[in-house]
Amino acid sequence: MRTQVAIIGGGPSGLLLSQLLDVHGIDSVVLERKTKDYVLGRIRAGVLEQGLVRLMEQAGVATRLHSEGYRHDGALVSYENETFRIDFAAHTRQSVIVYGQTEVTRDLYAAREAANGKIIYEVEDVVIHGADTDAAHVTFTVDGKDRRIDADFIAGCDGFHGVSRQSIPLDVRREYEKLYPFGWLGILSETPPVNHELIYASSKR
Repeated sequence: MRTQVAIIGGGPSGLLLSQLLDVHGIDSVVLERKTKDYVLGRIRAGVLEQGLVRLMEQAGVATRLHSEGYRHDGALVSYENETFRIDFAAHTRQSVIVYGQTEVTRDLYAAREAANGKIIYEVEDVVIHGADTDAAHVTFTVDGKDRRIDADFIAGCDGFHGVSRQSIPLDVRREYEKLYPFGWLGILSETPPVNHELIYASSKR
């Protein structure tokens, strides 16, 4: 198989890249190690900054985002007994849109399927060959059968633990990381919102 761009990873990053390439007439194939239902079953955060919103608009997949998403011009920060508001609009002249990452992925899947985009699911043993050459290609297996994709470019959109990062030679790869001394806890609750904007709360627990 041959394509202009082989994309490893069928999450929102890989799908958005494939959709943007399609808008510009560039062919791509997306490789995803899980099923579509599995990907759509992963619940992730949903605060979209304007950069991503503009990319979704350029990709032609922002209709539902704008009709069903919630625009927030700021956020509240709660710490012990104090609460204060950060006004995004006043400080940056930008807002954010609360729209679940799962819904972003759903919209991108719909767009790729409508355009007959090529997505191969349940791929295993993905290997990038010749990443430091002009003749790179990808091999993988599907249903126990060996497959190969030759491409002009290979885009690794499979995250920190994916095969793409590990395929970059160590003498070339540069990693930049910042560790924050806190963690996030998300709870899904079928209750009315306590405020029309996001509240970020800090707890000693």
